[in-house]
Amino acid sequence: MMKEYLREREKETKVSAVTGLVLTVAVHLLACLLLGFTGLKYIYPPPQEQTFLIDFTEDEQPRPKRSSFGRQPQAEEVDRTKPVEIVQQSESPYVSQKENKSPKATPDDHGDVEVPAPPQEEPNPNALFPGMSKKDSSLAPHGAEKAGDKFKEGAPDGNTSKGTAEGKPNAHLKGRNVLGALPVPVYKVQNEGIVVVDIWVDNYGNVQKAVPGGQGTTVTDKTLWNAARVAAMNSHFNQDANAPQQQHGTITYIFKLK
Repeated sequence: MMKEYLREREKETKVSAVTGLVLTVAVHLLACLLLGFTGLKYIYPPPQEQTFLIDFTEDEQPRPKRSSFGRQPQAEEVDRTKPVEIVQQSESPYVSQKENKSPKATPDDHGDVEVPAPPQEEPNPNALFPGMSKKDSSLAPHGAEKAGDKFKEGAPDGNTSKGTAEGKPNAHLKGRNVLGALPVPVYKVQNEGIVVVDIWVDNYGNVQKAVPGGQGTTVTDKTLWNAARVAAMNSHFNQDANAPQQQHGTITYIFKLK
C-alpha cells in the first residue's frame, strides 16, 4: 500500500516538472515574438554623431580690476588732445584703529542745532471767563477792581435776565444768541414805557410768532405795541438743531420821549 502511494507521488512530481518547463518555454517564446514585431526596432545605418566644442581659454586682454570702495578720481571734462597724466589717489600713511566720527553737535550761541520749545499745557476751557474775549479786558469783572456799568445787571451787552435794559432792546432766549443787533422799533408817538414781546423762534433762528404785552409791560399804547411786534419779527438768532421747534423767549423794548 505504501509503495503504490510513493509511486503515485513520484509520477505526479514528474508531470508537474514537465508541465512547468513547457509553460516556461512557451511564455518566453511568446514574449520574444511580441518584442520582435512591436518593440525591438533597430535603425540601420545608425545616425551620424553630433559634437560641439567648448573653449575654456581666457581673454587675451585682461580685465581691469575694480575697486571695492568708491571710484578712481577722474576729470569732469576729458581733453583728448592733451597727454595722459597719471593721478595717484591720496591715502593716509596711518591706519585708524577706531571709527571716524565727529563730536556730537550741541546748542550754543553760534550753532545751528534746533532746540525744541518746552511743551505747554492747554488751558482748561472751563476756567476761561467771557470777559477775556472782550477787546478791553479791564472792564471785565475779574480784571478790574470794580465792575463797570457795561456788565451790570440789565445792561444790553450783558444779555442778563435780571434788571431792566437802559435804552436798547434786550433779548432773552435760553441757549441762543442774537445774530447782529436787535432791530430798533420805529414810532412817532410821544409816549414812553416798556413793552415786553413774547417770541417763538424755530431751529433756524427765525422768529415765527411775536405777541406784545408780556409780563413787565408798563405801557398800553397800541402804536408802541405794534412797533415792538414788527421789530421782534425782524430779529434773528443763531441756529440750533437741538433746540425746540418753537422755543419761547422774550424781547424787552424801552420807549422814550423824542
